[in-house]
Amino acid sequence: MNSRTAACLFSGSQRCLRGVVASKRHCARPAAQKEPAEKTKFNPGPTTKYDWIGPPDRLSNLRPIIYHIPENETPLERKLRHLRQETEDWNHEFWTHQNVTFSKEKEEYVRSQLKAKGLTERDEKGRKRTLNSEEMAVFYKHFLDTNYIKHASYNQEWYQRNFTITLLMARVALHNVWRALTGQGRSKGKPTVMPK
Repeated sequence: MNSRTAACLFSGSQRCLRGVVASKRHCARPAAQKEPAEKTKFNPGPTTKYDWIGPPDRLSNLRPIIYHIPENETPLERKLRHLRQETEDWNHEFWTHQNVTFSKEKEEYVRSQLKAKGLTERDEKGRKRTLNSEEMAVFYKHFLDTNYIKHASYNQEWYQRNFTITLLMARVALHNVWRALTGQGRSKGKPTVMPK
């Protein structure tokens, strides 16, 4: 893992849970990458001081975050914010793919088990048939066994990202303390603007 990757991992562990709920997923991606299907059209005003947390995504079940951009953001703070957003996007993509795969495989398993029993997907009253917990336990175990390496890799990457984010957050905090002790404060340069 190179230093840029390590630095990119610094962003997602600490999340501010204050603020108003944003309505759709917000991803800060470079222009060269594909834009997400759903992107919020709302950006918090320049006077807001908090991150905005949205409702859970219907596929990943993760809440999107619009990160606060402080006025006169330092390069270190900008690096931290970008790393947090990259980690959130990575996490969202993993869980979207994982949840969609799980749902498809589960439906196929239920269908095949009902077919093996000579049953249709719906009963006489039109209700969807289900399998009992023992039958579903076989599917759950198989799914976890099949995806063991993928989950282990995800966990390792997640720990690396959070460790890197934590270190960068410590650097930002120390930098802010140093500025306060030396009386430097924030520079009065050009404020950072929210990407469109």
